[in-house]
Order: sequence, then C-alpha cells, then structure tokens
Amino acid sequence: MSYIDTHCHFNFPIFTHNLTQSLTYIRQAQLKAIITPATQVGDFSLILTLAQTHPEIFPALGLHPLWTPQHHNDDLVEMKRLLDKHKEVIAIGEIGVDFYTAELAALASRQWEVLSSQLLLAREYHLPVILHSRKSHDPLSKLLKETDLPAKGVIHGFTGSYHQAKRFIDLGFYLGVGGSISYPRAHKTREALSKIPLEYLVLETDAPDMPLNGYQGEANRPERVVVVCQILAELKGKSVETVRESVWQNSLCLFPKLSAALS
Repeated sequence: MSYIDTHCHFNFPIFTHNLTQSLTYIRQAQLKAIITPATQVGDFSLILTLAQTHPEIFPALGLHPLWTPQHHNDDLVEMKRLLDKHKEVIAIGEIGVDFYTAELAALASRQWEVLSSQLLLAREYHLPVILHSRKSHDPLSKLLKETDLPAKGVIHGFTGSYHQAKRFIDLGFYLGVGGSISYPRAHKTREALSKIPLEYLVLETDAPDMPLNGYQGEANRPERVVVVCQILAELKGKSVETVRESVWQNSLCLFPKLSAALS
C-alpha cells in the first residue's frame, strides 16, 4: 500500500543532515510523495533543489504567518519570479493566519495583507493553497468564501469543531488530518473528523512537528503518516485499505500536478 504525506517540512535539518537515511525510511514505508511547503523566503532554494533531485519530494512555496515580522514585499516578488520559472511547484503554502498568542494577534493586519497577496498568486497560477489556521477558522473561512479560489486547497492540521469543518468543506476545501487525532483528549477534533465524509480528508504529518501520542518529545517523521492512517481508520470504523485508497485519491484531486507526476 502506498501513501502520500501532504505536509512535511522535509527541508529541515533533522531530515537533510542524513538525507540518505531519511529517504530510505520513507521508501520503506511506501511513501510515494511528500509535499514540502516553505515557511519563509529562505526555504525556497533548498525545497526546490530537493524536489529536483528526489522524485518523492514535491515543492510548495509560501510565507508562513509565524514569521510575519520577517516577511517583506520583496519576498512576494521573489516568490512570483520562482513560480514563473519552476512549473514543478504544486501549491502555494504554507500560508494563513495565526492568532494563537497576543503577539501574533497584534500582527493581524499584516498577516491578512501577506495572506491576501499570496491568495492572488494562487489565483494567478491556478494553484491550490496549503493553509495554516490557528484561532482563526471563522474569519479565514469568510475570506476564502469572498476570494473563491479556482483551485481551492487544504486546511492543514485541522483542529476545530464540526461546524467549522463543515464550513471549509462546503467551500470546496479539504482537511488535513495529522497527529492531533491520536490524542484521546482531542474530543472536538476527533468528533468533527469522525462525522466529515472521508472524501474531504487527506493525510499529513507536519514533521518534524505535530508528534503523535506516544511519541511526545520526539521529532515527528513522515513515515508516521502510516500510523495516522491507521488511527483515522479506527475513528471512521473502516478498514485501513479503504481509508488509504480514499485519501490517496483525494490527494491527487487536490494537487493536480501531483496526480500527473504519479500517474
């Protein structure tokens, strides 16, 4: 059985400093594709190089809200230049808004500005978006409804209520399912995802972040997407094979360039 990790920061040193071993692990786990989103302009070059030299790695370019103070308008110019040059980029991401702390909330205006500029690029290049949303589901869904992107995207690492999940999927977006569902205390998210039809879900790890229950204190790894699939199957009351096949097809529908590369 083959898997796709739709969100893994494979450009981080924990993976690149022992690249041969990292690639061996993902191949042993039957991971056929890892989408690697950028978080800031300094990521772009390495992510593109990894994608050009390793067929399992697929690049996404974006400016993450956690680094809002470091983002400049010139970064958006560089992003557009690379999108013109590198047709292998399969998505705009990781982008979004984050109001988890008072410091981030104070940067709300700039966060919305940077996000809106990147949504315009997604529209121009007809690329799906990989969205980070923390304490921001409701205003983000409102913006996405107003923007009406042609290629839609995914709400990465979704943690929210069924009502919020339903609002996103009604807009045509997928929900990224990761390590959060492995925690029994995550009642709201587990309940929401148990109700959402399987055809709106994709798997991810967010490695090296978002460790699974039982692996706290350890760096997460892309091959643990297999475990996420098993937990989602249990949550859904379906076989692992059924869930794996469904999320595989969902991933291909969400990322057309990925589908073309794997077909």
